Amino acid sequence: MQDFEQRDVREAATRPVTTLAPHRRAVFLSDVHLGSRHCHAAELARFLADLRCERLYLVGDIIDLWWMAHRRTAWRPAHSDVIQALHELQRAGTEIIYIPGNHDASLRKVCGLMLPAMQVRRRAIHVTADGRRLLVVHGDDYDGITHFGGLQEKFGDWLYYRILTGNHLLNAARRRLGQRYWSLSEFLKKRSGAAERYIERFVQAGLDDVRRRGLDGIVCGHIHRAALVERDGLIGDWVESLTVLAEDPDGTLRLLDHTGRTLVALPGKPAWARAA
Repeated sequence: MQDFEQRDVREAATRPVTTLAPHRRAVFLSDVHLGSRHCHAAELARFLADLRCERLYLVGDIIDLWWMAHRRTAWRPAHSDVIQALHELQRAGTEIIYIPGNHDASLRKVCGLMLPAMQVRRRAIHVTADGRRLLVVHGDDYDGITHFGGLQEKFGDWLYYRILTGNHLLNAARRRLGQRYWSLSEFLKKRSGAAERYIERFVQAGLDDVRRRGLDGIVCGHIHRAALVERDGLIGDWVESLTVLAEDPDGTLRLLDHTGRTLVALPGKPAWARAA
């Protein structure tokens, strides 16, 4: 059964698209963790096979070099399909910008270089079609502000990976029953006061950074929490494993699930307001 499913994914990632997906001005993807056992590579390969966009930001932890160095590598055919789909996008004219995170931090050694298929940067500023300037950064820079540290943090990491294992097993059963993906980890985090306080500190640290830089908003990952919110005139995206942020040609920002369905949308400024 597994080989059959993987073959379907490889074919989906390479076959021509019969129904054109909406054109996106930019797409922001983070926290894929290719090479780890909890990566949702099959769903991502299908999403990328249908994607049409001018610019793709890979906002950290795309390849989990930390997992591959410290744990048993789980590189399956679907993970290679994701890499192949990225190559296809680049050949189709999509500009790819890679912003390394803490799990692929060694790539920061080549920040500033223009590689054959992508640019690697420490951070970037994306200007939307309606003129908003968004800081694009993975988010681990804010760890010093948001983390507890010590034994409490190590226990949190251990517990998180146990939850991800449960999430994987649960959704394998849901797929067999024909049901949608459902995030057990997200469900539990929303019911944990400590997790919510940590996320709130992270959000505030990102917004404070944006204000200091005189920018309009932030796009980041790192905490595996999907959201598209507007607060104090600032816009942010915190990405969980099966969602991406996309910008339409008119500047509208959308939080999409892995099927391309819009979960949340924030309209861009109308043309008359852009010069104001």
